[in-house]
Amino acid sequence: MAVADMNVSKAFYVGILGFEEAEWGTDDFTSVNRENAGIYLCKGAQGNPGMWIWVGFDGDIFKLHDELKAKGVKIKLPPTNYSWAMEMQIVDPDGHVLRFGTDPIISSPSQMSR
Repeated sequence: MAVADMNVSKAFYVGILGFEEAEWGTDDFTSVNRENAGIYLCKGAQGNPGMWIWVGFDGDIFKLHDELKAKGVKIKLPPTNYSWAMEMQIVDPDGHVLRFGTDPIISSPSQMSR
């Protein structure tokens, strides 16, 4: 994903979201990883502003929501149950939308948030 300021992006992805930066990362290009998800960040290139990406999440999405909200992360969509996933959307410093999702809650009506 294209980022305007690598230091701001690393502070967000590593410091707030809990991703780990690849050892080989530079101020122009790096990879941030969390569990089984990896995202390339590229200063001023490789992508367009406002991209949307899916981040599979294997955990308590309501707890993640509360933690991120407490850290001041912009929540675009709180955890919402859809037929494909329990999904939450957040916005990074460059306006990219991260769609965190877990398995849907089968016993809950579609599109019902907490």
